[in-house]
Amino acid sequence: MRIVFMGSPDFAVASLRAVLDAPKDKEYQVVAVVTQPDKKSGRGQRLIPTPVKELAQSLHIPVLQPQKINTPESVAQIRSFCPDLLVVVAFGQLLKQEILDIAPLGVINVHASLLPFYRGAAPIHRAIMNGEGASGVTTMYIDLGMDSGDMIFKKKVAIDPDENTGSLHDKLAKAGGELLLQTLNAIAQGNAPREAQNHQMATYAPLLSKDDEIIDWNNFAQNLHNQIRGMNPLPGVYTYCNGKRLKIHKVKLTDGPVNGEEAGTVSKVDQEGICVNTGRGVLCLVSVQPEGKSKMTAAEFARGYRIVRGSRLG
Repeated sequence: MRIVFMGSPDFAVASLRAVLDAPKDKEYQVVAVVTQPDKKSGRGQRLIPTPVKELAQSLHIPVLQPQKINTPESVAQIRSFCPDLLVVVAFGQLLKQEILDIAPLGVINVHASLLPFYRGAAPIHRAIMNGEGASGVTTMYIDLGMDSGDMIFKKKVAIDPDENTGSLHDKLAKAGGELLLQTLNAIAQGNAPREAQNHQMATYAPLLSKDDEIIDWNNFAQNLHNQIRGMNPLPGVYTYCNGKRLKIHKVKLTDGPVNGEEAGTVSKVDQEGICVNTGRGVLCLVSVQPEGKSKMTAAEFARGYRIVRGSRLG
């Protein structure tokens, strides 16, 4: 089976690696990789390749990096590799019909949710931010819609109460690679299932916005806990302390009393951290990062910046 693999970030690496490490009797051959163009990063604006490109180049697999995937030139390039199947994992561009028609076995996708829930660009972040107790991965046939194609297989993954996006990302990436291999085996044997999605049940996971990074202390403690977990490690969340940004890395829920003070007011400071009143309940800051400084414990921050009961955040 000749495969063109389309993917870009770390999440896609596990799936590419699963195909490359498949038993030799499976005869899956990745004939080319299509990934996003290198991006400038850092003070020197050095061009940084995608993680998928780095893996492909280390194994001498041809790499294509079109600015726009659906141009006639890009379509012709992919077609020149004569693929039997296209595999798409977090590629980053929508595919038009000309691409979908290239491979006789079609185009399949590994998506980081249990479809039809959390279609879209940020399913891992949004699942945690919404307080879900479980997520998963789905393999599906791509159509012209947004993650709306027929499903092949699903695998459920539990979300722990203190799980953040970083740890869930790694669990889902691993599960995605395993599910992709199961899917390829079924396609090779000609018995892959095909289940239409219930579009009326669909929910969406839109791109993160700048508003998602800001803590509103009037929100409930549980919701803020979910927001902070969901935005950790990237892009992160912040509040303000004495007019300067304070990035919040880790928090925990506490049963401490609110004492009738306004949301955003520090109700207690101890070795455990900084307890802050919210719209409902108390949230304890455990790990923070002041503007222009390194990450530190909240207790260290309180001592160094003279945070006491009655101080205000936000």
